[in-house]
Amino acid sequence: MRKLLIIFFFISIAFSCNKRNTSTQESQTHEYGLITEKAMVVSARKEASKIGSYILEKGGNVFDAMMATEMALAVCYPSAGNLGGGGFMVYRMSNGDVGALDYREKAPLAASKNMYLDSLENVIPLKSILGELAVGVPGTVAGVFEAQQKFGKLSVSEILEPVIELANKGYKVTEKQAERFNLHDSIFRAVNGKEILYSKNKKAGDTIKNIQLAKTLQRIALNGKDEFYKGETAKILVEYLSERGGIITLEDLANYEAIWREPITFKYKDINIISMSPPSSGGICLAQIMKMIEPYELKEFGHNSLKTIQLLSEAERRAYADRNYFLGDPDFVQIPTDTLLSDTYLYNRMRDFSFEKATPSSEVFHGNIEFVESDETTHYSIVDQFGNAISVTTTLNNTFGSQLFCSELGFFLNNEMDDFSSKAGAPNMYGLTGAEANSIEPEKRMLSSMTPTIVEKNGKLLMTLGTPGGSTIITSVLQTILNVEEFEMTMQEAVSAPRFHHQWLPDYIRMEPNKFSKALIRQLEAKGYTINEERSPVIGIVDGILVTDDGKLEGGADWRGDDTAIGF
Repeated sequence: MRKLLIIFFFISIAFSCNKRNTSTQESQTHEYGLITEKAMVVSARKEASKIGSYILEKGGNVFDAMMATEMALAVCYPSAGNLGGGGFMVYRMSNGDVGALDYREKAPLAASKNMYLDSLENVIPLKSILGELAVGVPGTVAGVFEAQQKFGKLSVSEILEPVIELANKGYKVTEKQAERFNLHDSIFRAVNGKEILYSKNKKAGDTIKNIQLAKTLQRIALNGKDEFYKGETAKILVEYLSERGGIITLEDLANYEAIWREPITFKYKDINIISMSPPSSGGICLAQIMKMIEPYELKEFGHNSLKTIQLLSEAERRAYADRNYFLGDPDFVQIPTDTLLSDTYLYNRMRDFSFEKATPSSEVFHGNIEFVESDETTHYSIVDQFGNAISVTTTLNNTFGSQLFCSELGFFLNNEMDDFSSKAGAPNMYGLTGAEANSIEPEKRMLSSMTPTIVEKNGKLLMTLGTPGGSTIITSVLQTILNVEEFEMTMQEAVSAPRFHHQWLPDYIRMEPNKFSKALIRQLEAKGYTINEERSPVIGIVDGILVTDDGKLEGGADWRGDDTAIGF
């Protein structure tokens, strides 16, 4: 059985995968996404974007639409949309106020530093990835309620009504979704010990109704956040996990709270960037990379040119090395944020960079481990008719999380415990030691790469964006911002453009297959870079909204998924 699970797990990883106006003349030379006048939602599924936009049209704001969109994704995008996971949100109000919400999952009270090690202190394969012990205490429901109760305008029952209707009436399976369901069918059966709602060879065009999830959402609409953390839903969830040997208790659920954080804010040339703070590494890493490349003239180098790819890859290499050593849950570890983002420190990080040859990762410190994170997350961006904007990234971690599906409640549970360092201090396959800052502790939040981001220019909203993609999230957000600001692309062009990624270890540049010329790849190899076009067929699935020069909204919905922009 273990061999079967290992095979299917690795199969699943392999497949996871400044003139900006809207005039007719410009549209002849540029590719534009959806253009709207007032408001827009861009998400992984048309159904979720439609429900979010509907809530805005009813007079709700971005925080009402956040609750609706997130819950709708749990219905129609169950591989990453969730009630059983967590996420991060960054907001910008119409008056310029900004903030961030952390609803990342937490380790249960009974979790321990060595819980995934055997008697010889070796990591037990898949124990932190599949099944009941992989599950962190979910934060999604707490997060959407925290945001909506603080800033929202509508009632919860009004917001959740169309979501419940979607769960009861069902949604159409897309081709990409059918492939994902069928790829995981055998592992669903192996982990759950039975067929589940998403088994039985789903085909594109099939309708899936999730009646049990509709019932769960109805109870939440009636009883609020406490239904999930203290009510009947909490009791069903804990009993389900307990019967399987899980360690999450009613106390764990009752203790869970979403936390308001100060976002990471920084300048890059003439734009201001607001991104997520720890326990997400996204904002700090994004700031480090952009500050390291700021002295260079990217526009002169050209989009995806030899020099641009060299510069970005070397800055990324250094930022990821720092990420893996210094970052973790700020409530448990001290993070030297000011130093990591200081001009002097970042200047010194790039002193040994040369366009003549690659810097081997073995010569780049301080980093302690190749940080492995799932590619299966989902992102949505929303701008409302009042001028408020949010950027939200949410996840179960791996595709369908722990693969555990609680049929009585109608949703999958996360496997976020795998985002901790299972064996801090032990050598990994590269002979480097694991990061103590991200070791397992009760009620600690695991490190993440999620990078929900908002960009301002001249004191006004310019764009909101983010992406799934595990460790490639940060670099996908980076390149999308640069595509707009340095290379003068529309939002849709910026989202659609080919992407590449370097994360310190493994020491190679990941490139989207067949998107970069063989001549360019040969040039990079001649400089000492190793190129990998096989590791991941998809690097990020970016969803963004850009405010055009004439004040309209342009949506960028990534072609790499079923993503859709809807607005009015």
